[in-house]
Amino acid sequence: MAAVISDSPPNPSCKIMTFRPSMDEFRDFNKYLAYMESQGAHRAGVAKVIPPKEWKPRKHYNDIEDLVIPAPIQQIVTGQSGLFMQYNIQKKPMTVKEFKQLANSDQYCTPRYIDYEDLERKYWKNLTFVAPIYGADINGSIYDEVCIAFYEVYLFQPSFKGYYIWRIHSCFVTENLSFR
Repeated sequence: MAAVISDSPPNPSCKIMTFRPSMDEFRDFNKYLAYMESQGAHRAGVAKVIPPKEWKPRKHYNDIEDLVIPAPIQQIVTGQSGLFMQYNIQKKPMTVKEFKQLANSDQYCTPRYIDYEDLERKYWKNLTFVAPIYGADINGSIYDEVCIAFYEVYLFQPSFKGYYIWRIHSCFVTENLSFR
């Protein structure tokens, strides 16, 4: 994991990089993030991290429904003909259980579609109707406590048509909750 010293910036082409940390590196993930950035991973805005073979994902997610989403965002989109603007309205706090029920409701769930082209057509046709709800910045982790690497992870889950704008400080350590 030694950093390379050079006169030119690392990763000048801004390509998406893949990393394979050892279990020890994975446990001290903040230190590993610093290493990834020293290699220029942040220049692409996203990086792929393949966990070590010893790491095991959580077996169930039965105990996350009480996590609180402190500031869900409703994403209002206006515009037409390919020119759109979005603004966000902060909603009152809700639990993951409440958000899950909302995201799976007829109003917010992904519509039935034939293929991905059909889904894309429905997306653009209905973009300005039914503003999606975006649950973000839940301070917690869906990983078992055995994995101490992600102790400051922020979870996020948009409903259909929801957007997540990557932020450099969180692009490596976000988890996407899937309710379907």
